[in-house]
Amino acid sequence: MTKSAGQENCVCLSGEPYAQCCGRFHSGAAEAATAEQLMRSRYSAFVRLDADYLLRTWHPDTAPAHLELDRGMGWRRLDILSTSGGGPFDSAGTVEFKAHYRYDGARGVLHEVSRFVREDGRWYYVDGDVRA
Repeated sequence: MTKSAGQENCVCLSGEPYAQCCGRFHSGAAEAATAEQLMRSRYSAFVRLDADYLLRTWHPDTAPAHLELDRGMGWRRLDILSTSGGGPFDSAGTVEFKAHYRYDGARGVLHEVSRFVREDGRWYYVDGDVRA
């Protein structure tokens, strides 16, 4: 028996079904309550090639005018390494993560410390520092 759309496990590796995890944020049915939830949902949006969601959750001061996602990028796994702030009552937070991928047959890892701000009850991605 196959799982119906939205019932497969979320690609952010939370262990929850997509519809109950990042899917509710992607659809607009809910807003991320923490910076980590937003980070996970943005990773899932990269996997699903959802540029609209990525732009909607990017702070207007730092967001690009347009976002072209590479269909050749195969995101494989997200590891959250640490968080600082970013809780439901915070106004800022950081999330350090490693996103594992395959591109043109080669494996790679994006290691970043991302900054988030909460304005008018919504979390936004601001920017990040890529680590070697």
